[in-house]
Amino acid sequence: MSALRTERLVLRPWRDSDLAPWAALNADPEVREHFPGLLTAEQSAASVAAFQADLDRRGWGWWAVEVTGTGEFVGFAGLDPVEDGMPFTGIEAGWRLSRAAWGHGYATEAARAAVEFGFTTLGLPEILAVITAANLRSQAVMRRLGMTHDPAENFDDPDAPEGPLRPSVVFRLRPESPTVRQT
Repeated sequence: MSALRTERLVLRPWRDSDLAPWAALNADPEVREHFPGLLTAEQSAASVAAFQADLDRRGWGWWAVEVTGTGEFVGFAGLDPVEDGMPFTGIEAGWRLSRAAWGHGYATEAARAAVEFGFTTLGLPEILAVITAANLRSQAVMRRLGMTHDPAENFDDPDAPEGPLRPSVVFRLRPESPTVRQT
């Protein structure tokens, strides 16, 4: 799998030219508001290497997101297995975009492409999204995708520090959802 294309975006393998803007994105306190801290340039580079290794190995994962019209790298989106230690298993959808890319519908568009890939190409029976309870912007994306949330599944993330980042929510989507069929 080389790339996913939408009307305005390309979800593609990572390039060396993505490293600097990815590191800047991960050093932005507003982008990292719902994460336990900022990432150093070295940590960001290590994450890119891991993301690309997953793409090379299995053909899917966290893709770099590029705006088709400009070629600008704006973040990442894709699918990945839920981390070990969570109170559930499955494949989760995710995204992280630079602040300049917020408010354009890119997160929803990129996530919709990843979800469609997960259902049509991978044949997944369900896709999850997991986020801190306070991250209302990402929850809005999840709802636009047609994902549903059951408050009974709320949990405290065992990897998050004590405090506002620990309470988390799970959203779920099945391929028969009407929103998925619209993609």
